[in-house]
Amino acid sequence: MADQELVEIADELYALPLSDFTPARDARAKELKGTDLAAPVKALKKPSLAAWVVNLLVRRDAEQVDQVLSLGAALRDAAAGMDGAELRNLTKQRRQLTAAVTTGARALAASAGVKVTQAVADQVEATLTAAMVDERCAEAVRSGLLVTALASTGVDEVDLSAAVATPEALGFTATPVEPGPPDLHVVPDPDADEKAVAAAQERVESAAAAVESAEKALSAASQSVDELQARSLQLQAEIDELRRKLAELETASEEVDEELSDAEDSRAEAEASLADASKAHQEAVAKLAKVQG
Repeated sequence: MADQELVEIADELYALPLSDFTPARDARAKELKGTDLAAPVKALKKPSLAAWVVNLLVRRDAEQVDQVLSLGAALRDAAAGMDGAELRNLTKQRRQLTAAVTTGARALAASAGVKVTQAVADQVEATLTAAMVDERCAEAVRSGLLVTALASTGVDEVDLSAAVATPEALGFTATPVEPGPPDLHVVPDPDADEKAVAAAQERVESAAAAVESAEKALSAASQSVDELQARSLQLQAEIDELRRKLAELETASEEVDEELSDAEDSRAEAEASLADASKAHQEAVAKLAKVQG
């Protein structure tokens, strides 16, 4: 019963995005603390990228995987029956099918936000080939619980002890996932409350720091306003004083202009009197000279 539960938990964990596997596994093991499943769950290994892609393919495109495994069974039957022509024909189909399915697996990974390099794609294709030529490798692939990529020539038996999450994986069929966002088990975080409190405390401290900073900014701005208001009043007083002086100077200027006008009139009269006196003087001098002569 415990083995079956372990496989079911592994089925959920190995269906997760690769980056979520480790934290989800650790949280689930912590949730199971005190039970017989805690240690086995904690011991589940994170799959390699190639293994994760194959696991994704098994869950998202089971029909393609069934086609691969069916062709593999036909290949093994042809090899057992020593049917050379059929074996050559099926081998050609195998190469075409594994290449096509690998391309599809890369596309599935890309849709999940994971880029698959050619080196990883080669490991995926090698795993599919191993599933075709080796019946136990086919079981490992169908489980969706691969930890590493597989390789087999179909001659020597493959050691699968470290290739799958748990020995009970062989004979298990991965739970299919419909295309689109996967409906996966969300492992509750046992530290959620503590993390929420810590996050809330951090927000409170951040907000308090923001308030203190805003208060300092307000104080500085208020001081600046007070200083500028005082300076504005001072300048306004200086402007008023200058306007008063300007008014006095304008009045004085008007008075000087009037006095200047009067002085110019007096000068004109004096010039006229001087001209008349000079003329009379000249005439008197002329008469005197005439009498004396």
